[in-house]
Amino acid sequence: MTLPYDIINKYQPKNEQETKDKQLMLDFIERNPDYLLRSNLAAHLTSSAFVVNESMTKVVFAYHHIYQSWAWVGGHNDGNPNSLEVAVKEAKEETGLKSIRPYTDDLFTIDVIYVPNHIKKGIYVSDHLHLNMTYLLIADEDEIPNHNPEEHAGVKWFSIDEVFDYVFEDRMKSVYQKAFYEMRRRRS
Repeated sequence: MTLPYDIINKYQPKNEQETKDKQLMLDFIERNPDYLLRSNLAAHLTSSAFVVNESMTKVVFAYHHIYQSWAWVGGHNDGNPNSLEVAVKEAKEETGLKSIRPYTDDLFTIDVIYVPNHIKKGIYVSDHLHLNMTYLLIADEDEIPNHNPEEHAGVKWFSIDEVFDYVFEDRMKSVYQKAFYEMRRRRS
């Protein structure tokens, strides 16, 4: 298994944001042996996924309780260095879709994401950063998503062209726009 540091180091950034975030992620991992654990209160590795249909025209988003917005799926690595495995596991758990599989094993995008303080399951969580590795996953668009009520208020398929009408987290729009641009590029 290839470690996150090596995957990120090999990754070719798509823009200036990713170039800077790549360096931040590599520096943080080098200096923090606990980068895979939430016990590192400053930052930790997370793995997210864009779950799309075969033609990459639809995406599955979940309505997150904390952020009150439709958003991608994913989660904390919690000690697991296999980010693709974490992304697939989280995507299946959060969407209920059984047909999910990687488009490729390659990292799709990277982002350092600021997470404001909040209460989760009755516990205060301080401001921190998610060092996020994102993967592109494919699922059967005819399969009906099923949400986990502890995590989300709903899960559904959206047309990539209309999903921004349902994203209320302005800070995440550029993350999604970058990914959707790359999907369109791969389609054509």
